[in-house]
Amino acid sequence: MQHSVRAARRATGAGLRAAVHRSRPLSRAGLLERLFTAAFRRLVYPQIWEDPVVDLEALRLGPGDRVATIASGGCNALSYLTADPAEIVAVDLNSAHVALGRLKLCALKHLPDYESFHRFFGEANSRDNVAAYDSRLKARLDPASRAYWEARPFPLRRRIDLFARNIYRFGLLGHCIAAGHALARLHGCDPRVMLSARSHGEQRALFERHLAPIFDKPLVRWLTRQPASLYGLGIPPAQYRALAGDSESGVAAVLRQRLERLACDFDIRDNYFAAQAFGGRYAEGEAASLPPYLQSRHFGALRARADRLSFVHGSLTHMLGEAPAASFDAYVLLDAQDWMNDHELTALWTQISRTARPGARVIFRTAADERLLPGRVADDALDGWTYREEQSRELGRRDRSSIYGAFHLYERAA
Repeated sequence: MQHSVRAARRATGAGLRAAVHRSRPLSRAGLLERLFTAAFRRLVYPQIWEDPVVDLEALRLGPGDRVATIASGGCNALSYLTADPAEIVAVDLNSAHVALGRLKLCALKHLPDYESFHRFFGEANSRDNVAAYDSRLKARLDPASRAYWEARPFPLRRRIDLFARNIYRFGLLGHCIAAGHALARLHGCDPRVMLSARSHGEQRALFERHLAPIFDKPLVRWLTRQPASLYGLGIPPAQYRALAGDSESGVAAVLRQRLERLACDFDIRDNYFAAQAFGGRYAEGEAASLPPYLQSRHFGALRARADRLSFVHGSLTHMLGEAPAASFDAYVLLDAQDWMNDHELTALWTQISRTARPGARVIFRTAADERLLPGRVADDALDGWTYREEQSRELGRRDRSSIYGAFHLYERAA
């Protein structure tokens, strides 16, 4: 079992080094890149931070469609099953994300009912989850995923015990959110008050009173000038530079604008991203906002379709390179292209174009408000693709996660 863990860690490290390292090791840029890959080797996203409702509208999935997606926390790959596609292949360089995705898939298949599934991933804070893992899941997990959850990185505790302690407060992102809350309280503010709002007007007033002033504090302005301070959000050095370019006032101004959007632009009672950002958990109650895969109305259909989803450890470009020509209808790239140099972007889009069926769709996000691909990807790699600029802008405005600069949709000629 330990051999499986070590092998997965080595593969994760090699993949991250290839994706992120651009500079000499002893340079400042090289040091920042290596600090990022060291942080990113462990669990980063217990929950994915792209809105699957927006994704599904853009992708227009249907029976017969095959989807290639980056896995991250696995939430959206599972949520895409609500559209009844033929197959979804979810790929990730981070073995912890693959282990989490496979655990969610195993639980969907083998927990006894929706209530136990929701308790495991919707609440994620009960010893009953650990008991359910031991009695129903661990024997059915693949060796690498079982080794990950059985490992003991904490004194006297296995990693699976995180599901008795609210896993959403852990992972790199969970720790980053907790640090943000601590920083806010240090300055006399409490982000949790946002969840008490009952109208858009109250949301705006609470934001202006409790969150907006934080960004004027000298310590906060200094921290946001340090690229390493955003590693907990999964932002590597190259993406940090793009983010900083979105405002003449620097990263602090960009972060303020995006937090304002999260806090004010959507009904906070219908936005599970806000619940996680401001409360560190999903809201409770029948009307609580949840990712599609955790909604009770989808449970039966998702369980019946669970065998159509697989999680693969590796790079998306490599997976597509081994796939047959004209074999996929939809591609979800998250924000991974922000990490890539021009050569890697061209290699990825060469494989996308080779494996795309007529009418295929590609969606992705960028940290900055930019087109990203023009001038960086070889023209022949983008032949036959049309950028849906107006639709991309509209879908980006409706993305409840609110953390990205832009949403992008490309369509292949039918």
